[in-house]
Amino acid sequence: MVETGQGPAAEAFERIQCQWCQSMNEKTAVACRACGAPLDIRNLVSDSGWREAPRIRDMTEIQFSSSTCQVEGEIVPVAEINLGAGDSVFFEHHVMLWKDEGVRLTVLQLSGGLKRAFAGMPFVISVATGPGRIAFSRDATGELIVLPLHPGMELDVREHAFLLSSHQISYSFVRIKGLANILFGGQGMYMDRFVTAGSPGVVILHGYGNVFERRLAAGESILLEPGAFLYKDSSVTMNVEIQKLGTGFFGGTAMSLARMTGPGRVGIQSMYVHHHTE
Repeated sequence: MVETGQGPAAEAFERIQCQWCQSMNEKTAVACRACGAPLDIRNLVSDSGWREAPRIRDMTEIQFSSSTCQVEGEIVPVAEINLGAGDSVFFEHHVMLWKDEGVRLTVLQLSGGLKRAFAGMPFVISVATGPGRIAFSRDATGELIVLPLHPGMELDVREHAFLLSSHQISYSFVRIKGLANILFGGQGMYMDRFVTAGSPGVVILHGYGNVFERRLAAGESILLEPGAFLYKDSSVTMNVEIQKLGTGFFGGTAMSLARMTGPGRVGIQSMYVHHHTE
């Protein structure tokens, strides 16, 4: 979508709206400044309504606050952050690839530390503060998904999927009972929750394989294999549903699925990797 101003100087005010994150960009931009999605390629949407996450081109630069992020590589992508003075990002400490000597590292103060340890969530969340450069990558193939969060938004992300988040976003975790029972006999799936208050921020995720997103209408439901789940708006509810597959000799066979009910976005990944802490 192109937004146009009024009057003889209208040409100077033309803007292009990103189809992925809805941010507005100058007419000459080839990639969204907020999420890196190519602006010269239309969304690819399947007949069932799933749209492919944008493939961020190598060396695309994204802006947030007074900092920038450059996405490098394609098979195992790297997010290189040029932190402005006073800006910071937080991350699971093992995803850092390298940093400038002047970038200061601290630890994010978290509540429920013991619960996090028992839940298999990362016990230590590190914070990098600028000015300076720092880079991040997960040890796996896949895609980087850049999700700008506007004020008042909440996002739920499966554990061990977030690569980094800007400091304007608050971080906690929530438990969905039963889902880990489906996967590995545990007591529940834990999700990272990211919430913005009065300032916008950005969360960057790593999805294994390919990533797809679907926007559910109010009351609309879909059923997911739990390993496919990547992220959702907090307005989307998630519940466990058991479906029996047979009768007689196979009467005990069942499939456990995650029912997602809108309104809001749901993101999935085409490949599931089991982390030892799960």
